[in-house]
Amino acid sequence: MELVGSWRKVMPYMAMVFLQFGYAGLFLLSVASLRQGMSHYVLVVYRNAIAAAAMAPFALWFERMYLLVVNRAHVRVATGPAAARKTSRKMTLSLFYKIVALALLEPVLDQNFFYIGARNTSASFSSALTNVLPAVTFVNAILIRMERINIKERRSQAKIAGTVITVGGALLMVLFRGPVLNFPWTKHAGSHVVADTANHSSGCWLLGIVMILLSSFCWSAFFILQSHTLRSYPSELSLTTMICAMGVLQSGVVALGVMCSGVAYYLQGIVIQERGPVFVTAFCPLCMIIVTVLGSFILSEVITLGRITGAMIIVVGLYALIWGKSNDHVNQVERDDNFEKNNSFELPFTTTTITKASNLDHI
Repeated sequence: MELVGSWRKVMPYMAMVFLQFGYAGLFLLSVASLRQGMSHYVLVVYRNAIAAAAMAPFALWFERMYLLVVNRAHVRVATGPAAARKTSRKMTLSLFYKIVALALLEPVLDQNFFYIGARNTSASFSSALTNVLPAVTFVNAILIRMERINIKERRSQAKIAGTVITVGGALLMVLFRGPVLNFPWTKHAGSHVVADTANHSSGCWLLGIVMILLSSFCWSAFFILQSHTLRSYPSELSLTTMICAMGVLQSGVVALGVMCSGVAYYLQGIVIQERGPVFVTAFCPLCMIIVTVLGSFILSEVITLGRITGAMIIVVGLYALIWGKSNDHVNQVERDDNFEKNNSFELPFTTTTITKASNLDHI
């Protein structure tokens, strides 16, 4: 039991680290494809089409097995068709609208905005600037009252300070370029360096920055809506498949998506249920580090002092925000433990409990 408990504590972190390596590969391959002339609209369509096709069989198999397990568990404490109906997951008009909105926010708007931004900047810069995502998600969560702030508490102060520092780091990256930092493996830089400088001097760089910021806002809204949708429809694989399929219908796009659309949405859905949307977005700095190192090595991209300094400031702000969120999670766990002790007479099987156990077993 101790081993299972330790695994469940470590699993969200391992899942997010794995996911960031996937996103790093996506950044590099996408920028390389866009620089060779590929349309970002085509890239988005192919990506989500392949993601939907790859995830659909898993959704059908695992979701069916899940329903069998849940039905058997409920039969132990209740019998008859009423118990079975409680475990069914039906498509409603409200759920359909949410899926349409999710597909519009992520596969259509976010991905297209990001690819436009990445094409006009660079892989390392775009991955670094998207680190404002946790701060944007945090602000949006406050506006819709998913997050609560008590200015007298240290964790709330850490969240606010982290958000301000993150925004400051992003502004520094935008406003201050600084000298080029040369590494041993970047001295052979050729065409990519020229393209980077040309983009910056021609004004395309500013367009790229605006597009990346718009992408982060849409991605943040997607995380929040996904969190809300999973409360009423806790089927990550089915929801992932429907989002990708709807994204194909809405945008028409590419084949980088098995890892970075299908698996990403599924893993994010599981971790969001465990820790919330802010926790998921807090792992963006890891992707930035991977992309920066590999981008300078593979694509010979320029790395300047301004970018490095701004990125470091963003990371400091992000982990101040993470510290505040981690305390929230500890307090929530303590409240759940106390609630279970005070309500030990309740039935041993609930849909939520079985859902979490089933999700962790899939991983």
